[in-house]
Amino acid sequence: MSKETGGRLKAEMDFQNKTVLVAGLARSGVAAARLCAQKGAAVLVHDMKKQEELKEDTLSPLEGLEIQYLLGEAPGEEILRRLDCMVLSPGIPTDLPYIQRARELGVPVWSEVELGYRLCSSPILGITGTNGKTTTTALTGQIVKAWKPGSLVAGNIGIAFTEIVEKTGPDDIVVMELSSFQLETIDQFHPHISAILNITPDHLNRHKTLEAYIAAKQNIIRNQGVGDFCILNWDDPCLQHMGDGIKGPRVIYFSRKAAIPGGVYVRGEEFVSALEGDVIPICRIDEMKIFGAHNEENALAAIACALCAGVPASIIREELMRFPGVEHRIEFVGCIDGVSYYNDSKATNPDAAIKGLCAMKTPTVLIGGGMDKAISFDPWTALFSGRVKKLILLGETREQIFQSAVSAGYPAEDILRVNTLEEAVRSAADLAEAGDSVLLSPACASWDMFESYEQRGDLFREMVTCLDKANH
Repeated sequence: MSKETGGRLKAEMDFQNKTVLVAGLARSGVAAARLCAQKGAAVLVHDMKKQEELKEDTLSPLEGLEIQYLLGEAPGEEILRRLDCMVLSPGIPTDLPYIQRARELGVPVWSEVELGYRLCSSPILGITGTNGKTTTTALTGQIVKAWKPGSLVAGNIGIAFTEIVEKTGPDDIVVMELSSFQLETIDQFHPHISAILNITPDHLNRHKTLEAYIAAKQNIIRNQGVGDFCILNWDDPCLQHMGDGIKGPRVIYFSRKAAIPGGVYVRGEEFVSALEGDVIPICRIDEMKIFGAHNEENALAAIACALCAGVPASIIREELMRFPGVEHRIEFVGCIDGVSYYNDSKATNPDAAIKGLCAMKTPTVLIGGGMDKAISFDPWTALFSGRVKKLILLGETREQIFQSAVSAGYPAEDILRVNTLEEAVRSAADLAEAGDSVLLSPACASWDMFESYEQRGDLFREMVTCLDKANH
């Protein structure tokens, strides 16, 4: 069976009597396994953790379902040969031997996003890029839901697509944040509106080369056709040229720096749209609660997405003024003894950390470091002099960042290396003076010490709250 989606036919999978292996027991894997089982598939769930190593409540959403568990070891040849499909959680590398073998046997290997797409009746608005995805997705979702209340936000933003895919209908819109991990194993996934916000090196420990990383991001456009929209950042050199080669969807640019015919851009101190020829004011920049040049880009992308979806300009303006920002992205935590504390745990690469640092308007005690993603820190550390009052480093990259900072001329005596986030926060409080800011902006993934950047940011907030209580 198939149906029309934006000018293309979508092949729907009949799960009855099919055997599906779901790899990875993170949130999206659990949601995918549950959906497949409810649709009548014979479901096998694989995770390299043994059952006793899983969190206590990991398997509770799957209770009562006919599911076979393969825990602690990779699936063997006999299992691979009877699969009709394999669904990967985003954290599962695609070059694992059993996944390569499944492909050799002709088994379709899908991301959880592809699975959800096969069952989705709503048009999809997909947002990707290296940085700004979460803020742009949350803002776009808020705007779209103000217009169509049944619409939902899902994907890399924390809610698995397969959790919500059957909760929306043809008149709703699914707004999705999409990572390179999710996009590298799509097949027919086809957003009506796609947006690529920017591209800088990231996740090279997984993708190996920048070219492979870019190719994964470009997959968001792969299945789009006439009647669809592709939104790109004119100010990003990589994306300017990408638009030249796109056939089918209408390409729309946004820019902070140039008046783009047919695009969305900044004119003076306001956001304007020229999508339909005439220049229409949308909102003044200073009417928003979020700040910084990067958030102006995020707002422009959200405006373009919403206009392409058909949202009236008046609703877009109201929601731009109302949007409070997202957790863990230059999030103001509190002011203690004249020192402002900001949680930017979402800055999991140097480019994102650059945006966080540039948003600070006061002398800054910077806390950085985390898991190594095989990316150079030099562009970030080159900005430290004159901005960073003291630098506190932790995690497996602390020596790399130390060397990069010193090579850029930052004084070694102003760098402190610590072992825990608690030690980092206490040291920052000791080093900062009234009028300074303390910024947690790691420029690294969190997985060397934490389960997620959210856990890292939550712990930072708790520690700042404890400082406040201790001082009062």
